[in-house]
Amino acid sequence: MKDKIGSMFGMIAEALLQGPSTRLYPNVPAHTFAHTRGQVRIDIQNCIYCKLCDKHCVSDAITVDKAERKWTIDRLRCIACNSCVENCPKNCLFLVPEYHAPVTGPCVDEVIGPAPAPEPAAESA
Repeated sequence: MKDKIGSMFGMIAEALLQGPSTRLYPNVPAHTFAHTRGQVRIDIQNCIYCKLCDKHCVSDAITVDKAERKWTIDRLRCIACNSCVENCPKNCLFLVPEYHAPVTGPCVDEVIGPAPAPEPAAESA
């Protein structure tokens, strides 16, 4: 019994002397690796608001409002599965190997597109 208690205290002392096993994030930033998916970004200038990214999002993190020309993503719901990027016909969605800062509340990004160009006036004869 004494042998088991002694080895337990030895393990505890070793663990205390080694220091933390994890990074002290966000004070010590996490490393990103070559194939890290990161997060979804949009080039709103090329978006046609077809809603294919919204339909193919398996976690319902993306919403597209064509009338308001608004693209919204809930970062806490997004699982970076790349489905929206693969199904975008205009290639305006892409994954970047970056992460946002830790949050305690909602983490929703709204991107408003530019107003549509005015139609040219018809020439009267």
